[in-house]
Amino acid sequence: MIGPGGVGRCRMYTNEGGTIVERYPDRYIAVMPIAIETMPMCHYYPRETFLQASGIGCTFSCGGCISETVALHAEAVSGALKHIPPDALIRRAREEGCRGIAFCLNDPTAMHRTFLAVARAARDAGLLVGCATNGYYTEEALHDLAPAIDFVNIGLKGASDARYRACGAVSAEPAFRAVKTLHEAGVHVEVSCIYARGYDDEIRAVAARIADISPDIPLLVMRFIPFGDESPEREPTIAESERICDDLRRRLRYVYLFNSPGTGYLDTVCPSCGERVVGREFFGPMGARTIAVPPDARCSCGFSLPVLGSIGKTPYAEPGMMGGYRFTRALEMVHAVLVCLGVESDADLARIWTGVIKDDYIRDLHGKIQTIDGYIGLVRDLGERSGRPEAAEALAAYIGDRVAAVSSAVEGYPRPRVYYSMGTPLFALNADRFEMDLVEAAGGDPVNRRIVRAGKPGVNITPEEFAAFNPEYIFISGFLSAPASDYLTACRRMGLSADAIEHGRVYTLPPGWDFGNPRWVLGLSAIAGTLHPACAAFDLAAEEDRFYRTFYGAEASIRTGNRSFYRP
Repeated sequence: MIGPGGVGRCRMYTNEGGTIVERYPDRYIAVMPIAIETMPMCHYYPRETFLQASGIGCTFSCGGCISETVALHAEAVSGALKHIPPDALIRRAREEGCRGIAFCLNDPTAMHRTFLAVARAARDAGLLVGCATNGYYTEEALHDLAPAIDFVNIGLKGASDARYRACGAVSAEPAFRAVKTLHEAGVHVEVSCIYARGYDDEIRAVAARIADISPDIPLLVMRFIPFGDESPEREPTIAESERICDDLRRRLRYVYLFNSPGTGYLDTVCPSCGERVVGREFFGPMGARTIAVPPDARCSCGFSLPVLGSIGKTPYAEPGMMGGYRFTRALEMVHAVLVCLGVESDADLARIWTGVIKDDYIRDLHGKIQTIDGYIGLVRDLGERSGRPEAAEALAAYIGDRVAAVSSAVEGYPRPRVYYSMGTPLFALNADRFEMDLVEAAGGDPVNRRIVRAGKPGVNITPEEFAAFNPEYIFISGFLSAPASDYLTACRRMGLSADAIEHGRVYTLPPGWDFGNPRWVLGLSAIAGTLHPACAAFDLAAEEDRFYRTFYGAEASIRTGNRSFYRP
């Protein structure tokens, strides 16, 4: 169907002399070691390290895609691709001490022949190999794929043809055929599916169809996060998502909830006696970290979990924003600054993104954005990279002026104890996170500074640690968030007590108001006004409009309850 010199729908294949060929064979946007749970996989070689290999492109076009930069804007970043033949990829995996190679981030259906060549060479070299994929394969492609791979995470879009048509496909059948075919061929299969508000029946139907294949196939429920232009109203709360997981566990033995910091629904519960056997915690978008697991994956009652492979002694921790979907989250943060600098054309954005990726800028980005001064430095750096130093200086000056105004307003006043949480009460942000700088600049004492452990972006704490903090104010992160009402309900259910809870001083920050996006300067004023209403009662509505008119050329819009959403 592709004419001479033309490309297919995914733009990753072309007709060259009557033969369909890949446009970017053996080329990768990112190659790095990851923990297998980052892919994510829950029942396969827990805590072991694999080499992530990510190309560009996807055969689907799904709204709110977390990999949008490399999947839907593939050609924009193609200049950053590195050519790595199969033997070099295998050598890198061995040098990094990896058990195998995992293709993820983009979809291997968009680089099928490259993936098959690597898979076959890796198996011959004694390495394990697998991928995260939409599973939209023909029967012929599955015939080639099944004997070449060891494990797979198939990301289902739902159970109905309508859900697949929304992604540009025809029907759901090929994806479910892939689950069945690969499972019956002996490949370790796990299934993931996005759960958005209003799609309860859809994900229940997914669980029913998977249970018909095998009730032991793990289902990884991905709580919907509104990336791209998707409506924030589609994001279900963590509490709503936990309730749907309860429903799904009536059909499937192993259901896990992702994108929900602090949830207990990442743990593996023994289907025989109900005891918690494997403990996990949130470890970034779409990821988890195994924090407790028996060496033989066996419950104390004797039940043996269907966990395949060896279990690593300690989990591998990817540095900064490297590994899995954090990579595209980093590009999103760069984009947020560039928008404020007036970078609008796809060509300019492609040039800057390409430079950022080629220069390994992402590796050090996490360190650049953990302090207010570091973030201002990032703005100036991206101003130079984009050829817009004057615009960057204007943004940096705006931020600097607001920080000075807030700091001056709260100077000399007592600093109340502040706990910064994400999602649920017992998931605490890391001690060195940017949000702690915000709290200090706003006149608070961030109790998170006393936490010595670290995760991505935080860690689970105990009720005893929470009680020792006894925060006077609690702020809930604007990313992967939760309504204050749900948060307080969870506190009561857990028996948690603190001054902040007793006095109802629990606040959810609007998305982008406390990390990653320049809009954090608005969050700074909001936090200061909450902690010190007598001396820092800023006119937030006026400040929002000023910021949006200055850097987006538009008014702030769409306010809902105590959370605000904006569209440039």
